[in-house]
Amino acid sequence: MTLGKRRIRVSGGELAYVDEGDGPPAVLVHGFPTSSHLWRDLVPMLAPRFRVIAPDLLGYGDSDKPDDPAALSPTRQARYVLELLEALGLDDPALVGHDIGGGIAQLLALDGEVRTMVLVDSIAFDSWPIEAVRMLQDADPEGVDESFVRAMVGAALDTGMAHPERLSAEDRQEYERPWMAEPIAVVRAALGIDGRGLVGTEERLTALDARVLVVWGEDDPFQPAELAERLGDAMPGATVALLPGCSHYVTEDAPEAVLPLIADYLRRVHLGEGHGHHAAATPVELGVSFTRPDRPEDPEA
Repeated sequence: MTLGKRRIRVSGGELAYVDEGDGPPAVLVHGFPTSSHLWRDLVPMLAPRFRVIAPDLLGYGDSDKPDDPAALSPTRQARYVLELLEALGLDDPALVGHDIGGGIAQLLALDGEVRTMVLVDSIAFDSWPIEAVRMLQDADPEGVDESFVRAMVGAALDTGMAHPERLSAEDRQEYERPWMAEPIAVVRAALGIDGRGLVGTEERLTALDARVLVVWGEDDPFQPAELAERLGDAMPGATVALLPGCSHYVTEDAPEAVLPLIADYLRRVHLGEGHGHHAAATPVELGVSFTRPDRPEDPEA
């Protein structure tokens, strides 16, 4: 399933973004090296109750890809997300962020712009950039072509999923596609991951008046699960959910568990809805890619 996108200009360039549903805003922010495609199945789950905004970060997906990596730092990206919301006339958003997107959520919360967050295998504190990103930052531009992109994106997905066989060829290609027209853009995006803005934020996070769900794959090789507990300790009242058998891309490894968990949290905490049933069923149309290939049988079972 590929979601339709609109475009809007912010200070750094044009952002492509998904805009579905009606209600209080829920903003879904992806990380490196993905795009809003990461949220293809969460958008239709939230749209019956929320106005769901899922941008391609500047330099990613179908958004503009500026030449200056400094324009792509998480701090600058947080500004662009805020400009997007202001242009749309939206405030008090719930923000769901994965990887770098989780760092953007924290930056906006620290600035008083977000009161409800879901942090999914997020960058935090001084945990970033990771070694694989540092290596990409040092890549020889002469060798960065379409084959390089396929190998890099493939390695990220294969290493960051506990069950990469569950990702369809079509979804894998959609993650690769935005980089193909200008392969060097992926190096610029990596260079934008500067490690600034979240170091030493424990005390400020503790002082936040925010409702937070921390969702993490126990086997995340990029952002270890210890970070989830550290974030939970830093933010009083945060709920931490560690998912066994999942890696960094938990929405790909276990969408059937992760996506309803996020949707239910936002429904209960951000909207204040109880567990009672509605008078009539709320139809939810899931993307076709929500159904992943079956996991292989355990040969020792």
